[in-house]
Amino acid sequence: MPTNAFDSQYLIRQTSLCKRLDLSRSGLDKLRKKDETFPKPIKDGTTRQAATYYVVAEIEAWITNRIAQRDASIQ
Repeated sequence: MPTNAFDSQYLIRQTSLCKRLDLSRSGLDKLRKKDETFPKPIKDGTTRQAATYYVVAEIEAWITNRIAQRDASIQ
């Protein structure tokens, strides 16, 4: 359990998130467009090449919500 707010608010690079979700970059883009509840990214700059990050706590909450939706529809 996190001891302070910073512990639960760390960032993950888009490339690492793709690996964890087993998606290609274009697959992640399609998911973001299809599901408006998917967490918004944080860009590390204004250029196209700037790194893109996601808040891990938001991704975890999104996954937990998806599991809850699935389980509710099964019952």
